[in-house]
Amino acid sequence: MEEVDKILIHALRQVGTEVGEDVDRLNQFTSELIVEAVVRCIRVIDPALGEGLPTSLPPGMSARFRVGMSLAQACQKTYSNIRILYHTTSLLLFLAVSWVPLNCRLPLHCETQVSSHSFHVRPLSSPHCTNGQKYLKEVKDYQRDFLLPVTAQLPSQTSMVSSILEQHTADLSSAQEWDTEWKSQGLLSRLTPQEYRSRKLTRLRKRIEEQLRSAAAPSPESVFGVPRSASELSDLLHTFRGSTPSDLILTKGSHFTHTQKFTFTQVSASGRVDGALQNGFSANCALLPQEAAAVPSPVHTGRQSEGDAQLRQQEELAALQQQFQQLCSDVDLMVVFDELKQREMENTKNEEKTQVKKKTIDLLPDADNNLQKLQSQVEASANRVVNLASQWEKHRAPLIEEHRRLKEICSTKDLESSTKLSEINSLHDKICAATAEAKKKEESYKQLVTELESLPQDVSRSAYTQRILEIVGNIKKQKEEITKILSDTKELQKEINSLTGKLDRTFAVTDELVFKDAKKDESVRKSYKYLAALHENCNQLIQTIEDTGTILREIRDLEEQIETENCNKTVTNLERIMDDYKAIRQENSALAAKVREG
Repeated sequence: MEEVDKILIHALRQVGTEVGEDVDRLNQFTSELIVEAVVRCIRVIDPALGEGLPTSLPPGMSARFRVGMSLAQACQKTYSNIRILYHTTSLLLFLAVSWVPLNCRLPLHCETQVSSHSFHVRPLSSPHCTNGQKYLKEVKDYQRDFLLPVTAQLPSQTSMVSSILEQHTADLSSAQEWDTEWKSQGLLSRLTPQEYRSRKLTRLRKRIEEQLRSAAAPSPESVFGVPRSASELSDLLHTFRGSTPSDLILTKGSHFTHTQKFTFTQVSASGRVDGALQNGFSANCALLPQEAAAVPSPVHTGRQSEGDAQLRQQEELAALQQQFQQLCSDVDLMVVFDELKQREMENTKNEEKTQVKKKTIDLLPDADNNLQKLQSQVEASANRVVNLASQWEKHRAPLIEEHRRLKEICSTKDLESSTKLSEINSLHDKICAATAEAKKKEESYKQLVTELESLPQDVSRSAYTQRILEIVGNIKKQKEEITKILSDTKELQKEINSLTGKLDRTFAVTDELVFKDAKKDESVRKSYKYLAALHENCNQLIQTIEDTGTILREIRDLEEQIETENCNKTVTNLERIMDDYKAIRQENSALAAKVREG
């Protein structure tokens, strides 16, 4: 891993990335260094794409997010272009590789699978000409219904295990690729797997169509450095369509079968096609069927299929060849349609140019009058612009006045709300004071009731009776005052609720009106922001005032409790009780003496 890191760091330094000398591992890269390295690599691959990308991260988080998204899109676009180019190059590689005999090949030019598919000479055996050999009914049913065509079968039974391993490896790798792609991109798209695959298939088809159109379009240099015309792709497709033998048509089969067939036929076909490219497709396209026919097709050494299997194979080959021809004709039509569209666009442009030139030529004989007419038209258009500007000013003035009026209304509403809020706070304080006083009087009433109950029931004195009556009268007055205060409190609460609702409705209407105009005018947008901030600050202020009132009420309650505890002097109360008790005894003795005398 260290050697790989050093190679990557050396490559990044060559493309212009400022990597420090103390950095020798990839895990030592900072985020700024990673961004710079990615941008440098994109500029090397595609200068036009990487021109607008910054090499450093901005300080803001939103700006960093935008830079990251642009880098991800650029990397994805670069990767898709490189991948399509890689597959196109690998698919057409057999057209450019010159043919070399097997015994003269260097290890660099040797294919990995050619040695495993070397040519073997075996005696031909037909299933109808076996000497006394009988096949079971199950074997015949298998050969008739399930056995693959001859071109899709393996050349020997020894290749079965490797074929199965390759098939399983391909399936496993495709499943792993799908899992990684679904976890990285599919889940972010919020689509079902079927919808994601269908959308990916449509994107792939569009890319293939774009590649075909770009290949069909005229370009200065072809893939091999030779200038090509717009019809070279159609000629190439016509060449393959007319000269493709039945042995070289891809049939249904496993991935191993297609790889085997492509590798095996590449040995003899690549040299011939290379010669055709050097001498021209039109001169040697007739030699391709003969050369390709000389390639020995793989012969199945095991059991042979019966006659109906051969017929089915021929039908499949014919259907595939017909499908290939249909696709080639469709591509030819697409190329022709693209050429027609390009020529139509050129014709329309030329017609527009000729119309302009014709009009200018028609104006030349009477140039002075035409110049005067043009000047008059220019003046008329200028007057029209001035008229439109004046009309806009006429429409703009009432709108500005309306905006100012609404601002004044909003300011007055704010003042009214502040005054109402101050009144509410004062009433709230009064309510708190009244409730505290009512509590005090209720406590004194309870205390007097307890004292009255503690006195003897048979004692009836006019002074105490009068005092009790006075206390009851005072209590009734206090009760009436309390009920009045409570009714006033309820009315104030109702008024507070109505004012709060009115304030909320007024704010909602004002917010809606200002928000409609905020989309068009920057000053209105600022006023809308100030209005929202004012509303939030007012809510906070109201909450703070309410909290302050509750705290003050609790403070008063505690102070009252402290005063009551200080006022409750036990010694003085006992002395007063003893004096009252002595006075009651004297009055009782006096009353008893009067009763005896009477």
